[in-house]
Amino acid sequence: MNAASGAGVHIFGVRHLSPAGAFHVADYLEQVQPTAVLIEGPSDATSEILHLTNTSTKPPVAILAFTEELPVRTVLWPFAAYSPEYQAMLWARRNGAHCAFIDLPSSSAVCLQDVRGEHGENHSGPDEAEESEGQQALESDTDRSDQKSESTRSEKAGDFSSIYSRIADISGEVDYDTYWERSFEHNLSPDAYRQAILAYSGQMRELTEEQERKNQRLEYAYNAVREAYMCRQIADTIAAGHKPDKIVVICGAYHASALTNLSSAMTGDELMQLPSRKTKLTLMPYSYLKLSSLSGYGAGNIAPFYFEMMWGHMLQGTLRDLPHRYLSSVAGDLRKAGTHRSTAEVIEAVRLAESLAALHDGMAPTLRDLRDAAKTLLGRGEISVIAESLARTEVGTAIGELAEGVSQTPIQDDMNRQLKRLKLNKYKSAVASDLILDLRENRRVSSEEAAYLDLNRSFWFHRLKLLGIHFVKESARSQDQAIWAEHWVAQWSPEVEIEIVESTLLGETVEIAAGFVLHQRLESCGSIEEGSELIKTAYECGMIHQMEAGRQTLQRLAVESQDVVHIAAAVRKLSQLIRFGGVRRMDTTPLVPLLQQLFMRACLFLYDASQCNDEVAQAMAAAINEMNLIASEHSEEVDEGLWIQEMGRLSDRDDAHPRLSGLACAILLERNDITAQQCAAEVSRRLSPGIPADLGAGWFEGLAMRNRYALLSRMSLWEQLDEYIRTLENEEFVRALVFLRRAFSVFSPKEKTMVAELLGEHWGADTEQVAEILMDDLKEDETRMLDELNDFDFEDF
Repeated sequence: MNAASGAGVHIFGVRHLSPAGAFHVADYLEQVQPTAVLIEGPSDATSEILHLTNTSTKPPVAILAFTEELPVRTVLWPFAAYSPEYQAMLWARRNGAHCAFIDLPSSSAVCLQDVRGEHGENHSGPDEAEESEGQQALESDTDRSDQKSESTRSEKAGDFSSIYSRIADISGEVDYDTYWERSFEHNLSPDAYRQAILAYSGQMRELTEEQERKNQRLEYAYNAVREAYMCRQIADTIAAGHKPDKIVVICGAYHASALTNLSSAMTGDELMQLPSRKTKLTLMPYSYLKLSSLSGYGAGNIAPFYFEMMWGHMLQGTLRDLPHRYLSSVAGDLRKAGTHRSTAEVIEAVRLAESLAALHDGMAPTLRDLRDAAKTLLGRGEISVIAESLARTEVGTAIGELAEGVSQTPIQDDMNRQLKRLKLNKYKSAVASDLILDLRENRRVSSEEAAYLDLNRSFWFHRLKLLGIHFVKESARSQDQAIWAEHWVAQWSPEVEIEIVESTLLGETVEIAAGFVLHQRLESCGSIEEGSELIKTAYECGMIHQMEAGRQTLQRLAVESQDVVHIAAAVRKLSQLIRFGGVRRMDTTPLVPLLQQLFMRACLFLYDASQCNDEVAQAMAAAINEMNLIASEHSEEVDEGLWIQEMGRLSDRDDAHPRLSGLACAILLERNDITAQQCAAEVSRRLSPGIPADLGAGWFEGLAMRNRYALLSRMSLWEQLDEYIRTLENEEFVRALVFLRRAFSVFSPKEKTMVAELLGEHWGADTEQVAEILMDDLKEDETRMLDELNDFDFEDF
């Protein structure tokens, strides 16, 4: 056996996520029968190998390391069933061989990743540079760590990318991935993969190391540190009694030649100097979507499910059937979607793919050949026809599984318990699913747990939402939706698992962590609007103690607040909780005194707040409408008489914003708190000749905000408005246009028609002709003129 030289240890370089690599690794281990299998991976995760190889474990899965102190940093090492490292672990367990990870511990890896990030270096190693097409080249183990905190890989490894592009061009392939698959993945000759990849990676290392030294890239130093550490681990394994020729090392191909000579092993002093942050490790299910390089994971392959199919056929000795399986799967998916494709078309597609492969002297069609054949025969020349079917056939929706309780943090254990208790396990899928919750008691079941299943689900969903765990997303509630109904969309992803782990520092269960977050937010709360929102959040989460703490916080803030807009928003939230609190089986009566207090403060500061500019008046108008609704809905709890009194005061005063005075008059008219004669007198006063446009037309705008049908029934109002406008000078008329256009913009088509009829009758004109003119779309020059008026600063006059 021609083993690697140096220390006599067998070095097997692989491309991560390579089915052929996994196939040849398993075969090589059978030949060598080692007593120790050493695998590139975080050395402090060696104990996790037992769980990774558990019979209940279903790849894809990942090792997740996270820091124990804020800010939380995470590093991932994912594995698929066809990962060479995963197959090496399985072989070692079946054969009783010692198995260990030998790369830097996660405590140092996270620090070095941070250093590389601070220096702006791509996390891609020289064997994983991204190509312009987004394909991945030969990965080193650096590609297995994927830091969540980095949203994008901003820099491309241009020098390395050009090398891989040249390789693809020389070989006549579209991209490097196709070259790799055609040259390596379909070659199952004994030991061919290992020997070819060692020679190939050695040559690539010579080219890339020279460029790295020249450019003083931090990547070179990073790899040198890791390789020195791995050499030390190999030397320690030999010192523990394992013969060198009975040790097999599985590593990223880029490192293979460096690990044959143990003279560069890290010393004890160097080991002590490694940077370190306290970390914890856990296992987590992973997904093919996240594993796919389409999602931005640099170490991924573009088609995880396709390579799983390839792996399965390798094990069965039927690799030549892969084209039939792939194209049949695409056609089958098309049929499910209602697009029929015949068996003859599938057969022709297979023949076309084989012909395309023959043009490149390939042993079998590559994924690129199969795609082209699928587009031509099944898509009939249109990629859009088969795009979704290709995604499902190539990427897939698989999510890994772990045995219950396997290497979990407490909050992960709680998550799994709650999924089981709330009967939500089936929603732990990469496919989004809708859940419609009915928060009312289900009287058709016997147990209380079952009777309030949806309510308890709602509590839990809102707690996840508070923690920023995106397992579920609440759909926007429509106005006509019942208060007891909620619509959620559930979808699991690896990011969800990471978010759960990151919440470990907040509490051991979702409920405890959510309570901690609420407590922190209440302590830092600085406005009554924020305080009322936190009370609502506590209510939605079913946390009665946090609701009480929120009430106390809001009561403290209310003593000092004079912001009517914020007070009105807080009062509205409290009103909703008090009116519908029974839906969630929570006692909201302690909120009533707070509602009364806030309502009174809004009334007392209403007039002063109404002496404002036009921009603030818009928010104030919304607040007044909210407060008027509260006065009606809670007439037994709040001082409705005080509200009516303040509306009268605001309606009478000329120094308040005219729109707000008009709105107050409309509210009093709607409530029958002023007579028709009083309203007519106020209209006459406000629309008298000589009143500036911003006062007269602005007041009418406020009056028209409510109870428009009552206004439409008063011909005298429109006569007075018409006479008022006739008295305006040109400049004042231009100003009035802005207010009137804004007022009528909220009228419905039916209401506008009624206005046209009234004006037509007043002018003695044809009502249909007037309606047609008023309802007709504005011409381009008219629209431009009005837009300019809206933006014009009239203070310049």
